[in-house]
Parts: sequence; C-alpha cells; structure tokens
Amino acid sequence: MASDLPPPGAAADWTIPQGWDRYTAEEHAIWDQLFERQVKLLPGRACEAYLRGLDVLRLSRPGIPDFEELTERLMRATGWRVVAVPGLVPDAVFFEHLANRRFVAGNFIRRADQLDYLQEPDVFHDVFGHVPMLADPVFADFIQAYGQGGLRSMGYGALDKLARLYWYTVEFGLVEEAGALRIYGSGIVSSAGESRFALDSDSPHRIGFDLKRVMRTRYRIDDYQQNYFVIRSFDELLRTAVDTDFAPLYAELASLPDFAPGEIVEGDRVLHEGTQAYAAEKAR
Repeated sequence: MASDLPPPGAAADWTIPQGWDRYTAEEHAIWDQLFERQVKLLPGRACEAYLRGLDVLRLSRPGIPDFEELTERLMRATGWRVVAVPGLVPDAVFFEHLANRRFVAGNFIRRADQLDYLQEPDVFHDVFGHVPMLADPVFADFIQAYGQGGLRSMGYGALDKLARLYWYTVEFGLVEEAGALRIYGSGIVSSAGESRFALDSDSPHRIGFDLKRVMRTRYRIDDYQQNYFVIRSFDELLRTAVDTDFAPLYAELASLPDFAPGEIVEGDRVLHEGTQAYAAEKAR
C-alpha cells in the first residue's frame, strides 16, 4: 500500500513531471516493441471503442507518448488529462484524480526481460491499456463516476469491494459486441498472453456482469483470471455506477461471504463454463 505522504519531488497530489526527454532509446524501443505486438493482435479481439481510441496514441514521435501531447488529444475528445505519478498512489488520491478527469499513469517502463509480466503497472499498461478507452465518451464518464463514488465510499470500510468493480471491469472486463465477446479491460489489452487467454481458452468462466456478484468475488493478482465478467454495453456500466445507491449495498455486502475466483454461483448468467484447467495446473 502506498504511503499517505507523497515521495520527494512529487506534488501534494502525487503528480510528477513525466520527464519525456529522459527516456532512453532502449526504453522507447521497448514501448515500440510492445505497441507493435499488441496492435497486430487486437483487431477482432478488442472492442470497437478501444480500437477507435488507439488513434489518440498515434502521436508525432515514436516511442513512449509525451503526456502533454496525449492530453491535448484526449482533452479534445472527452476532457480527460493524463498525469504522471511515481507509482501506486493512495486510494483517496487516486479517486480524487479520477473524479476530476485526470488519469494517473506511471512514468517508468518495464525492462526488456519483463515484456510479458510486470506486477506494478508501468507506462505501457497505464497508457496503452487505459487511455484509448478514455477517448470513448460513455466509458470516460463511467471512470469519472467511479472516482466520485470512490471518494464517497471512503468512510464505509468497503474499498476492497469497490476495488473488485474496477478490477473486473476497467482492468479485466469483456463486452458483448456484434454477437461476440470483445476485450476492453486494460490488463487484457496490454498483455499478449491474456488477450488470447481471455477469449480463446476453455479454462476461465465467462459470466454476465452483475454488480453485487462482482463486488463479492475475489480476484487473482498473480496470473490470468479464472472468471471474466461480461457487460452488455458501456451504457449499462455507466448506469450501474450512476444509478446505484452504494451505501445500503456496502452494508449488505458486509454480512455476505465472498466468492472465490473460479466459482459459479446460483443466479449467474453463464456465457461459458470453463474447465478451470489452467488454474488447476498452476496450483499443482
């Protein structure tokens, strides 16, 4: 968990200069390698909103995007900014930025030997994974509503439940689109392996989105997900965030047990019942 005090060199809101001129040629090359791999893989897998949003990343120079130039494009599209932070930030800081249409992004990039897995989000995950979806007006409104709801939730002792909503939508969500499943979650679109696993593997369950169900479900932080939750549309997601009275929901959830990753429970709209073979093999 991040300290409540910003590190040396950071502003009170934890932002720092991106330092674009300090990136090395090798760091830019890593971005270009990751970018090329994913843009070849994602057509037919990522949702239309994400693919449209990729254009905001096609900037005037190759390599890691300059956040100032990126913000100019994003502001014209949906009024969002991209601001640099040194790493993970406290919950209240995170929610405050989102509530004010500022997306926080780490300014560092993974090493060449970390192309396929990195535990802490880097600039490729944060920018390639998240920013294209922020160019979609409905999804951009959902992220702002999530930040506003997060600020309201701070006194309810339910941040773990709210984090699951973010995890299973913004990070690892699927959407039904044109009769098929498509990716919109940043943790999937920024990962070559999970871009294939989430849609192609027989192992994970794919379950229709339900707010209470999602907020009761624990998740994996160390490997591919065992459950993917599928929304019908981004309008559905926005309405859920805006129309739900979360205070009584938090009170109800406090008295209910959690669901383990990989469970199917009564009432699920199961789109695909997975074998869970991948998780079972990894557990051995």
